[in-house]
Amino acid sequence: MIDMLVVVAIIGIVGAISIPSMMNAIDQMRLGQSARELEREMQMAKSRAVGKGRPIRMRFNCPVAGQYRFVELIGSPAAPAAADTGAGRCSDVTYPYPAGDNDPVTRPNLDGALRRIDSSVTIAASETVEFWPDGTARRDTGAGNPWPLIPVAGINIELTRNGKNSSITVNGLGKIKLQ
Repeated sequence: MIDMLVVVAIIGIVGAISIPSMMNAIDQMRLGQSARELEREMQMAKSRAVGKGRPIRMRFNCPVAGQYRFVELIGSPAAPAAADTGAGRCSDVTYPYPAGDNDPVTRPNLDGALRRIDSSVTIAASETVEFWPDGTARRDTGAGNPWPLIPVAGINIELTRNGKNSSITVNGLGKIKLQ
């Protein structure tokens, strides 16, 4: 009986020690999964821009925190249409996925689905990234159109969960790298 109590006590101690490690591992897995999903969606946006010859914008926290979507630019990079704003383009009701037709006259036709990350992960990005048909990437700095090329060092899109961070770096050449 004493041996059994000792074994139960040891199991309890080991369990108490390992729970924080398991929680940390779960946090890392959920953060990593969300970062990989976002990185893949950004790769898809770039591929679509190059393959279809149309600028594609990647919008974050669109229309609310934790959601993202890539959308075809309406108009041109120098003169986007008035309807091409974050609030309007993030609506999957106004701009459904898939598009109602493939007629290039009735753009947009290349919008992606509205995506959501794990509810416990946050995206700390406020700038929209725009991929051009030549594969380069630009960002919205609020300085006007067309948007400037992202610097060679790149910009980071940060994801966080319970104090842990993961980042996706995008540079002006369109290279997207999960850190």
